[in-house]
Amino acid sequence: MQYVQIGHLKVSRFILGSNPFSGFSHQSIEMDDIMRHYFSARQIKSILRQAESLGVNTIIARTDYHIMRLLLEYWDEGGTLQWFAQTCPEVGSHQACIQRAANYGAKAVHLHGGVMDHQYHQGKLDDVPPAIDLIHEKGMLAGVAGHIPPVIAWAEENLNLDYYMCCYYNPIPRKDQAEHVHGYNEAYLEEDRRAMTELIQKLSKPVIHYKIMAAGRNDPAEAFAFAASKMRANDAVCVGIYDGEDPDMLKKDVDLLLANLK
Repeated sequence: MQYVQIGHLKVSRFILGSNPFSGFSHQSIEMDDIMRHYFSARQIKSILRQAESLGVNTIIARTDYHIMRLLLEYWDEGGTLQWFAQTCPEVGSHQACIQRAANYGAKAVHLHGGVMDHQYHQGKLDDVPPAIDLIHEKGMLAGVAGHIPPVIAWAEENLNLDYYMCCYYNPIPRKDQAEHVHGYNEAYLEEDRRAMTELIQKLSKPVIHYKIMAAGRNDPAEAFAFAASKMRANDAVCVGIYDGEDPDMLKKDVDLLLANLK
């Protein structure tokens, strides 16, 4: 495994994502349900331990009660992955999520990409700088996520961040709502991928590239080759997996990333 430095933290260049654990397939309502049934606590912890064995040292996961309870159990059993927490609007405000992340041992927090997109469209970003300040006050690294380049560009100009979460695609319009819509006919456009990766080259802080495989729509070999070609010295990728289709999926994905990194 290769590692980068984000703030004071050593972070694996492959970061385990967790959307599938909570039934966010970004494919269909039926697949959402399949993932919810498949990902028992035992199965999730098995994947976390497999990630450890491959040199992965970081997981990105939501500040919801399901994830926090699971991580607590995993750490109590000797797990070592560090948690980069994502705020989640359905269970509270920025401040409430940040406090939960601090209480449950997160090393970093980033504001939810859908919320950032929505607040940008609505012109209501005044509460973002205080939220970033609160993350730092709690001793954690601070970041923001976004699905559209203008959100990330605004953050670069206006916030004191430690990292960015940059989505390759803008699959769901967030102008009227911040939260994910299960079953929405999501769009994954090459023009969006190009626009975001062009912006990434200009950013001053490390970037975690995510949705590089368009939620299972892109060929893995092409997706990792493209991402590796756009990653800078201290960048990483976040990838969630559904190994119900392939028990070796995580290892194959890690191997693809490492094979393509220079």
